Amino acid sequence: MAKVKKAYFCRECGYDTSKWLGKCPSCGAWNSFAEEIISAPNTSVPALVASHAIEPAHPQKVQEIECGKTVRLDTGNSEVNRVLGGGVVPGSLILLGGEPGIGKSTLSLQLALTDNGMTTLYVSGEESAEQIRLRADRIGIHNQNCTVYTETLLENVVAQIETLRPNIVVIDSIQTMASSLLDSSPGSVSQIRECAATLLKYAKSIGTAIFIIGHITKEGTIAGPKVLEHIVDVVLQFEGDNNNIYRILRGIKNRFGATFEIGVFEMTGTGLKCVENPSEILLTHYKEPLSGIGVGASVDGVRPYLIEVQALVSQAAYGTPQRNTTGFDARRMNMLLAVIEKKLGMKMIQKDVFLNFAGGFRVSDTGLDLAIVATIISSYFDSPLSDGITFAGEIGLSGEVRPAPRTEQRIAEAARLGFKKIVISGYTPKPNKAVTGIEVIKIHSINELPKHIFDKVVSGEEYI
Repeated sequence: MAKVKKAYFCRECGYDTSKWLGKCPSCGAWNSFAEEIISAPNTSVPALVASHAIEPAHPQKVQEIECGKTVRLDTGNSEVNRVLGGGVVPGSLILLGGEPGIGKSTLSLQLALTDNGMTTLYVSGEESAEQIRLRADRIGIHNQNCTVYTETLLENVVAQIETLRPNIVVIDSIQTMASSLLDSSPGSVSQIRECAATLLKYAKSIGTAIFIIGHITKEGTIAGPKVLEHIVDVVLQFEGDNNNIYRILRGIKNRFGATFEIGVFEMTGTGLKCVENPSEILLTHYKEPLSGIGVGASVDGVRPYLIEVQALVSQAAYGTPQRNTTGFDARRMNMLLAVIEKKLGMKMIQKDVFLNFAGGFRVSDTGLDLAIVATIISSYFDSPLSDGITFAGEIGLSGEVRPAPRTEQRIAEAARLGFKKIVISGYTPKPNKAVTGIEVIKIHSINELPKHIFDKVVSGEEYI
């Protein structure tokens, strides 16, 4: 009887060793090694995949390589196509991660049920066929060539793909898949790595696009070894708050396109609805002007949108003031508060400050610094901002206002939505094409900001 082979794998990066280690020498993680049973090296690839092995490549000179036009498959979902760079590339392996209940399975089933003339196979290792049918009835069955297969054994899944030869395959999820060639349990480092590598080889050999759904850890990263993200061609992150109806699909890695695009969805009773114009859902219209509420012109990738910024400044009830943010980096907000106190003389050290973005969006755009500072000043003096004003600019430590990336697109988006004024950096280069219908106010320092953002003079002993 052959001796059982065991090894220790790092859960973070997949590094293997013959003995347990407290610290991973590859990624530096502590207490991340787990013992797993491994099989012989010569049984790592199923026979079905080996029968469709890719022909060995030959060295070529760069100038002799022929570049054909990449044909992309239309998923039938405009937002998914946008994030992927125009559609799905045949033979690609796409990893979709997100929090539990965020809508990963719903989005994947929608792609499989879309009537786009393609055959799809939806493989589920987490739900029964009846559960999938109930969701399909709610979404709407538009693709009669969608096949559902409930299985967790990788060899059986590969056999069905070989028989059906679909255009798109959805694996829900990679943590439930297991190969009979390994003795470790599903979801282990070796099983995830083996299943992902096998699916990649099969996708490349026959040109089938495969979507695999992955779980995430409590830190928000995709569960499993880091090598999983290196194996796949595309990594998509599905973000959002379960308490809000809006979701964001963000590209983290894309070998066939750029990673700066986002897709916006609205969760409805009939599935996820594409939001073509995010600015309309992120702006709220009030009966009367309110203090501490402003609008910032933001850009995510090449898509400009306007988002409502909400700030509340109140007297600190305890010795240490509170600094709470929702959807924004708290450390950057603390930096902006320090600049406000230094340059404008406002005693923020005695104030509690709360910051929020409408719609539950997480924003990392530094071009919203000017909007955040304006709303904080508005709440500090309890005076509403001028009607029809928006902001786009980054603030440095010395109080200077720096140009925001893609300022021209921000101005055009604000003008399209009917805003009257936009405050930007005075260092912004002259635009190639002037935008009409909106007044552009240029400032060089935040010292110039207060006199442009209020309709009436604000009184206060600290105001300058």
